[in-house]
Amino acid sequence: MNADCKGYRRRVWSGENERLRDAFRPTAALKCNPPLSDKILGFRALHLKKTKETMTVLAEPKVITLEDVKRDEKVQTFIRRSDEQMEAIGYTEHGFRHVSLVAYNAKRILQELGIDERETELAAIAGYLHDIGNMVSRIMHSKTGAVIALNLLLEMGMPPDEAGAIAAAIGNHDEQEGGVIITPITAALVIADKADVHRSRVRNPNMAAFDIHDRINHAAQHAELSVSDKNHTVTLDLTIDTSIGSVFEYFEIFMSRMLFSRKAAEFLGCRFRLIINGVQLL
Repeated sequence: MNADCKGYRRRVWSGENERLRDAFRPTAALKCNPPLSDKILGFRALHLKKTKETMTVLAEPKVITLEDVKRDEKVQTFIRRSDEQMEAIGYTEHGFRHVSLVAYNAKRILQELGIDERETELAAIAGYLHDIGNMVSRIMHSKTGAVIALNLLLEMGMPPDEAGAIAAAIGNHDEQEGGVIITPITAALVIADKADVHRSRVRNPNMAAFDIHDRINHAAQHAELSVSDKNHTVTLDLTIDTSIGSVFEYFEIFMSRMLFSRKAAEFLGCRFRLIINGVQLL
């Protein structure tokens, strides 16, 4: 700061002459090196530049694919952290195996029904990201996951309309958290998620310590999800080892999921069929 600036400030601060405050502030400020006005203009120019850069990014959306999402470091970290949280509270596997299978089946369901190719890709992305909210908490994970996924996708450059459709599907994929079937993407995600019943999801190596969820998943020897556009059906065909878990126990814990899957299939113009050990139950 030069002498003119220091002298001006001493006069104002000491209160010698109130008129100096108004009379000399503009000229004294301009004598500062660099002038105060230049500093203000420089800040405004920098702010305008950053604003234009942000507008440019938003104005040029990208076609984001599932492979783009899989390559994102944040996505990989969040899915890993989500599964670690689920393991810590004693839940079955909710990691890369589960989300990859859900992504594959969600896309396949819409493909089999002749849905637009881009929408099938969005369903796959929704499937891959649908459990990411477990990183925060299992409670209301569909809602927190929707917000996390929305921010990640917008950051990648996905158009807001597509990112919003994926976030809506994730936010509605859990029937116990108030989920509602609102789009084909939501419907495909719900069916694909609820169809993943298999012994490979069980983490607990001690069968004597299995809870009912472990027991039923471990009892599921085979699960096949099929879609018929010709017959307008979505079929989940399970083979269960009844010496480990009974069909009654399956319905005890999965009835709400199967009913939600039925609503999803009906939204897609199909009938949901559940077959266990060769017997059609729904």
